Amino acid sequence: MTRVLGIDPGSRTTGYGVVDDLSGQFALVAFGCIRTETERFSERLRQIYEGIFKIAHDYQPTELAIEQVFVRKNADSALKLGHARGAAICGGVAAALPVYEYTARQVKLALVGKGSADKHQVQHMVRVLLQRQDTLTLDASDALAVALCHVHHQQTERRMRRAGANPW
Repeated sequence: MTRVLGIDPGSRTTGYGVVDDLSGQFALVAFGCIRTETERFSERLRQIYEGIFKIAHDYQPTELAIEQVFVRKNADSALKLGHARGAAICGGVAAALPVYEYTARQVKLALVGKGSADKHQVQHMVRVLLQRQDTLTLDASDALAVALCHVHHQQTERRMRRAGANPW
């Protein structure tokens, strides 16, 4: 069994989701958000690092999957997002987790089949795949989407190896 911690990084709100890969079936373990509660940026980074480390300790994932930074027009926002992402990665690495990275397009393709899908389409597919009737926040559903994308990629890689093909 593989347990994946998916992360949707943000400097104010970092989404997380933990899923188990049970040989082709998904099992939801946990999800939520780390909400930073200070204006000091360095303190927010500490909260993200400690939050991811604690989640890793509490749920014992075997792998961490995180969304890569999408550079927008605002360079300052992209830098802050990159710092938040780095703090989340460090929290996972401190918990001895291997880190896998996926672009937003890869996540959307894996879940929706369309790289230009919007957040609500992704959220809907997360709910369908995990058989959830309740509402998920966009941050948590994005993090779960990253985790599910990773599971999908790992399953594809295993199938290709069994077939004797080079997966990538």
